[in-house]
Amino acid sequence: MTSDSSDRPPRGRPLHEIETWIFDLDNTLYPSRCNLFAEAEARMAEFIVHELGLALTVEDAHALRRRFFLDHGTTLRGLMLEHGIEPKRFLDYVHEIDLSPVPPDPVLVEAIAALPGRKLIFTNGTEDYAERVIARIGLTGHFLAIHDIIACDYLPKPDPSGYAALIARHGVEPGTALMVEDMARNLVPAAALGMTTAWVETPKDWAREGASPDDIHHVIDDLAPWLRAALRGG
Repeated sequence: MTSDSSDRPPRGRPLHEIETWIFDLDNTLYPSRCNLFAEAEARMAEFIVHELGLALTVEDAHALRRRFFLDHGTTLRGLMLEHGIEPKRFLDYVHEIDLSPVPPDPVLVEAIAALPGRKLIFTNGTEDYAERVIARIGLTGHFLAIHDIIACDYLPKPDPSGYAALIARHGVEPGTALMVEDMARNLVPAAALGMTTAWVETPKDWAREGASPDDIHHVIDDLAPWLRAALRGG
């Protein structure tokens, strides 16, 4: 199911016409200042040293991790393609992190609960990890489904196949869907399909890269107030 790009509004649908709200997880449903990635990145480096050996230092492992991310979309994808690593062991190890920096967010919970239509999570993490995070925020039970990296056959965003799988599995009509993301490049396939897009601005330079202004219909600095404005017909 796709939309004809020639028919879609150049700046996305009006928010009151949105029927499916698709949210990224990390640095989107909680603030980037929680910095969960610092611990996750440390665990990735530990995993790389343990699995690859080759007299790697921790610094070497971080350099590999960054290259895998830039070249393949995720560290996991790089490990799978270049070293044949079994994905579940990596995901289980990396996601075993302390989530206490993520605070409950009753204002966001209220805003998401009030949105009309369906709400989905689309993440490069796993469903188990996503459920732990949304439990911390207070969002358990507010999403129809979590479309995770396993549902994408381990092909991370922005690979278009994951978006196609999301649309097919959950019957999403792209022309009336909105996708919210902290990584600009992950909005490019969504915009190409005809979705309205919203970028949660973060201080990370790499989160800003890979998208043109035409791919981003809304720029958000604080998600909950923006969603509340959407309910007022913004």
